[in-house]
Amino acid sequence: MSQTPADPTLAEARRVLEAALGLLEPALDRAREITDAGKRIDDHQPLTERVAYAATEARAARELLELTERTEAEGRGDPHLRRTATAGVALLAGRLRDRLEPALDELGLPEEALEGAFPAEVRALVRRLAGEAQLRALGRVECERGGRNDTPLDETLEQVREEVRRFAEETVAPEAQRIHLTDALVPDSIVEKMGELGYFGLSIPEEYGGTEFGNLPMILTTEELSRASLAAAGSLITRPEILAKALLGGGTEEQKRKWLPRIASGELMVGISVTEPDVGSDVASVKCRAEPATVDGVPGFALSGAKAWCTFAGRADILAVLARTEPDPGLGARGLSLFIVPKERAYGHEFAFEQPGGGRISGKADATPGYRGMHSFTLHFENYFVPADHLVGGEEGRGRGFYLQMAGFAAGRLQTGGRACGLAQAALEETIKQVRGRTQFGQPISEFQLTQFTIGRMKALLAASRAITYRAALAMDEDPRAAAPLAAQAKLVACDAAVEITQAGQILHGGWGYAEEYPICRYVLDALVLPIFEGVKPVLELKVVGRSLLAG
Repeated sequence: MSQTPADPTLAEARRVLEAALGLLEPALDRAREITDAGKRIDDHQPLTERVAYAATEARAARELLELTERTEAEGRGDPHLRRTATAGVALLAGRLRDRLEPALDELGLPEEALEGAFPAEVRALVRRLAGEAQLRALGRVECERGGRNDTPLDETLEQVREEVRRFAEETVAPEAQRIHLTDALVPDSIVEKMGELGYFGLSIPEEYGGTEFGNLPMILTTEELSRASLAAAGSLITRPEILAKALLGGGTEEQKRKWLPRIASGELMVGISVTEPDVGSDVASVKCRAEPATVDGVPGFALSGAKAWCTFAGRADILAVLARTEPDPGLGARGLSLFIVPKERAYGHEFAFEQPGGGRISGKADATPGYRGMHSFTLHFENYFVPADHLVGGEEGRGRGFYLQMAGFAAGRLQTGGRACGLAQAALEETIKQVRGRTQFGQPISEFQLTQFTIGRMKALLAASRAITYRAALAMDEDPRAAAPLAAQAKLVACDAAVEITQAGQILHGGWGYAEEYPICRYVLDALVLPIFEGVKPVLELKVVGRSLLAG
């Protein structure tokens, strides 16, 4: 029979975190020197990636520890939360050590730096906090509790979470598997209900028809919706969020009053059209053209070119299109502008619309193994006319599209951290349901040591992902620009954790984990897209997180 190990302490976790920082800080200092404060990152990409990810793991560990310390100080802690936190901190500290050790020579750090940060007593502490006994104890309790998300919140936030959870379980979850298996479009009934509940206006000020409740309630909403279905609900509020941020950051007052209330109500669904067939994360290289044109005496622009991976483009009523208004390619990002492009709704996997003046837009959905329900389209614009007042920011916004879009993407990355947490939460709960309900070799699978160990590890990684994502949400409220790198870090660690957690859950399902009718198979497939969209993982590591850290 398994015995519960001695309760770990937060002071022990603090000691482990300090050890990790003791190795990370000189590594960051040396990386800054080697890359000339980030100016030569591209000459040292693998090293930058290694250091940036280690710093991200350290930040997630720190946020998990501090969240738990605050919870205990408020009298809301319990031994299970403490064990979760200490295990998560130790897991990430151990990963950080393993990540940086192979780079010691390239960093010019002596072997003593590793030993100095992680002496024998600290290594023993890491093993104790994140070892077999602690993770099995954590996993046993999770199996008893069903894996439910019990992160302590204040009364208002708890009410937000419970209300969204109720809606997601009653309205979204019953449709999720059907949408995935048939590659169906999200039903209008879900969209309309989400609009009525105000989910599309969470970051839009009240004067423009929104609720402006703050980024943490938005993350809680995204998380619970994604727990029910990533594609059929969790991602629905991301595209409106991105365009709303761009309008609030650089739109004219007339544009804000025209578009934001209709976005907040769900009347207008949004697609974001930035990526091109041969342009991915290098957004400054966008080629789609927007040339001055006049149609029936109305001045504006004619859009021509191809776009790729425009999610929900068929059903969307408006597209936020990044296009090149200045023909000189040497201008790079300064030659790009952002347009709000109206279009008719389309409910199939292909569409084509022609304007009376001859302009045309067509699209075809790309088949994907997961993340179904919204459909991602490749688009073709052919002299598609847009009035001048649809240029975000008006004439003053010309050439500012890249910067407005990047501000929106920071919000999208934050939301992706929330989406990842919700999907991982769903996988944890579904896996526990499976291991509690199936018997092998004469006992429930949940009673096996390795099952408990795996469940405990899943819980600890999810807790760390949730902590850094919640902190990034609060930081975005304080200063969106300064918080952008932290939002990218939250996306990095949470998305990778979601991939790891869903796949671990699939293994614990055995053969049924590979059967399409089981939700865990959908979770695995959906998780695979998370490290890719809203900034593919290597680009975030190098160009966002790495650049921010190494610039000093």
